[in-house]
Amino acid sequence: MNDDLAALSARIDRTNELLQRMLAEVAKTPSTHAIFVDAGYLYAAAGRLVAGTEDRRAFDLDAEGLIDALIDRARTIFADSRLLRVYWYDGARRRIHTAEQQTIAELPDVKVRLGNLNANNQQKGVDSLIRSDLESLARHRAISDAALLGGDEDLVSAVEAAQGYGARVHLWGIEAPEGRNQAEPLLWEVDSQRTFDLDFFKPYVSRRAAPAYETTAGRPAREDVRFVGAQIAAKWLAARGRDTLVELLPGHPYLPGSVDQDLLVEAESLLQYSLRGQADLRRALRDGFWEHLRTQY
Repeated sequence: MNDDLAALSARIDRTNELLQRMLAEVAKTPSTHAIFVDAGYLYAAAGRLVAGTEDRRAFDLDAEGLIDALIDRARTIFADSRLLRVYWYDGARRRIHTAEQQTIAELPDVKVRLGNLNANNQQKGVDSLIRSDLESLARHRAISDAALLGGDEDLVSAVEAAQGYGARVHLWGIEAPEGRNQAEPLLWEVDSQRTFDLDFFKPYVSRRAAPAYETTAGRPAREDVRFVGAQIAAKWLAARGRDTLVELLPGHPYLPGSVDQDLLVEAESLLQYSLRGQADLRRALRDGFWEHLRTQY
C-alpha cells in the first residue's frame, strides 16, 4: 500500500512539474495583436470629420502615414504585445486593385483584402472578409487582441466569432461631428471602445484643390478632357495590368458599361466637372482613353 501511495505521489509530482514548465513557456510567449481597418468606414468618417465630405474624390488620404500612426497607437495600448499585421479591407470593381490600393498593399506589415464594388459604389463582401479573418486568426490563436476600426452593425457577427475563440476585440472609432457613426449593437458587443479625434486625423486628410484647366464658362475644353482620358488609361494600365485591358480592344470604340462608368467617375474627379449630359465631352474622354490604350498594343 505504501509503495502504491509513493508511486502515485511521484506521478503527481511529475505532472505538477510538467504543468509548471508549460505555464512558464506560456508566460514567455508574447501576446499578439492585429489591426483591422474597414476602409469604407475610414474614408467616410475621416472625410466627413476633416474635409466635410464623405466623397473620396474630394480629398486625399495619406494611408501610409495613417497606418503608421495606428500601429504606433496600438503599440502604446498593447504594450506587452507584438503586431501581427494590419488588415485593410476595401472595395474595388471586380476586385481589381486601384493604384492607391496597390500602393497600400506594398506597405510592410499590411494585407489588403478586397470586396466588390457595385454600380452605386457600395462595398459588397467586405464584412464577410473581416469575419473570416477575425475568426480564423482567433481560432488558431494567432492573435490575442484585435483592434477593429469600423462601425457597421454587420460586424457584430465577426466580433462574436473572434470572442468565441478567446480573443478580445477592441473597437476603434472616428469622432463624428454630430451624432454617432458606429452602430450601437457593435458598441455593446466589443471588449473596449476608443475614439480618435480631429487632431489625430488632420495630418493625414487634405481636401483636393480643383485643377487649373482651361475652360470656357466653367466648361473644360475637349482637348483637356481627351488628355484626362489618356491619363486614366495610363493609370489603369499600371494598376490593372495589360492582360485585363487588352480584353477591351475588340470592342472598340465601345466600352463595357461598368468600365465606361469607372472612366466617367474618375474623369469627373480629376476635372472637378460633371460630364453627365455632355455627349461631346464624353466622346472626347473615350477618344483619349482609346488613343493611349491602342498605342500600347
